[in-house]
Amino acid sequence: MPYVNVKMYPGRTEEQKRALTERIVAAVCETCGVEDPSHTAVVIEEIERDDWQAVSVADIESKKHLQYHP
Repeated sequence: MPYVNVKMYPGRTEEQKRALTERIVAAVCETCGVEDPSHTAVVIEEIERDDWQAVSVADIESKKHLQYHP
């Protein structure tokens, strides 16, 4: 079961979050051969701009060896 965690600043609408989730799930299914979209979990965490450094940068750095970039 793929699990995708998206961290971003607050401010997106529920419609934007749902659209993002649909596109992520579609990409995971197509790329990884997941036949049932319900087997892909997407979590969206909103991190306040003032907390980004403390919360997200530390997490990014600790997982640097696991990151993929286009």
